[in-house]
Order: sequence, then structure tokens, then C-alpha cells
Amino acid sequence: MKRMIKPSIPEHSDDPRVTIALTVNGETVSRTVSVRMLLSDFLRHELGLTGTHVGCEHGVCGCCTVHIDGKAGRSCLTLAVQANGADIRTIESVANGDGTLHPVQQAFKECHALQCGFCTPGMVMNIVNRFEEPGPLDLTDNGIRDMLSGNLCRCTGYINIIAAVRRAAELMGRA
Repeated sequence: MKRMIKPSIPEHSDDPRVTIALTVNGETVSRTVSVRMLLSDFLRHELGLTGTHVGCEHGVCGCCTVHIDGKAGRSCLTLAVQANGADIRTIESVANGDGTLHPVQQAFKECHALQCGFCTPGMVMNIVNRFEEPGPLDLTDNGIRDMLSGNLCRCTGYINIIAAVRRAAELMGRA
């Protein structure tokens, strides 16, 4: 008889491990991790920050977008060891401490810019990053589409997301 059940995955691998220290959402953390661990896995499995979603694991969909030293970046393409010493900001840090939503989150809510919500954290992190950069925003349809070009949504058709970006700009005084 052919064995159908596979043996359990070892709890410990032989991968080299290194200790990293980084700041995540304003808190300094230190862990010993495999040199092959992705930043997305570090955030989700080591720190329990599950708002960072993993979609394609190829850097195409944008679900895993976080801020790395103030710039939007793909956590599924970044090794945790590459983030050693970095300042990381995840979706968990975007809302205010009292629970009120960030203007981008509020705009998504007001404009019904999400359905399943899987892509939303990455989109919000991307838009927040763009709004925090100095300089004018191109709030034309094409400008917003360009801003969102690194994030894929399979549910909404983008019409309400475009409206939410414009609404967020109004709420933040960037319109």
C-alpha cells in the first residue's frame, strides 16, 4: 500500500540563522531567523502582524506592500535579513492610536472601494506612501491609475478605488 500521509515538516531546519534587529511600527524587535525567511513571513509569523497579506509571492500583486525606510516596498521580495536595521511600517500602524481611521482608510470606507479586502492593505500602504511624498499629486484618472499600477484588485474594477484616492486627497488637503 502506498503511503499517503507525509512525515511532518521538521520544526528546525539546517538553514543558517542570523539575529536581526529592526523597528516595526515604532517598536524595536530582535529575532534570530533563517537567512531565507521573507520579510512578509517575518511580519506575519514572527510578529503576528497579519495585515500584511501575501498574494502572488512574486512582487506582482502588491498585497504585501509595507514601508521600508519610508518607501513602499514588497515584503514578499525582501528577505528579513535585508531589513536588518530598517524602519518598517505595516498596515497595523496606519490608523490612529484612538482607533480612528487614517484618511486613506476613511476614503476607502466612504467610497466603497473594497470588496473582499485582500488587496486593501497593500493598496492603502502604497497610497499613504505616495501621499506622504512631497510634491503635487496627479489626481487625473490616468495619474491615479499610475499610482495604483503596482496593486492588483480582482473584485472592484477600480472605479471606487479611484474615487477613494480623490476623496483621500480631499481629506488630507492634497486635492
